[in-house]
Amino acid sequence: MDQALEENLMGALENVIDPELGIDIVNLGLVYGVELDDEGIATVTMTLTAMGCPLAGHIEQDVKRVMEDLPEVKDTVVNIVWNPPWTKERMSRYAKIALGIPD
Repeated sequence: MDQALEENLMGALENVIDPELGIDIVNLGLVYGVELDDEGIATVTMTLTAMGCPLAGHIEQDVKRVMEDLPEVKDTVVNIVWNPPWTKERMSRYAKIALGIPD
């Protein structure tokens, strides 16, 4: 997968907003990677801010929804992992400012 396509996929994921925090999952640092195979199957490897997040299903559906809008993507698999664990250090500067977290 070339860099332009990866940036396009990550750009689409910026449209998925964490409903509790009001910031997109990319800037929150929840997306660890995205891959697209030759059959058009996108695999999004990501985490959540906490285990047992009550909105996990909602976020997963939003990920699939934004990815299906891309012509290269035929289907999406969301792979939620817990290692490495998410920490606020993964957040972008934008997200930290928006949430009032010191850099």
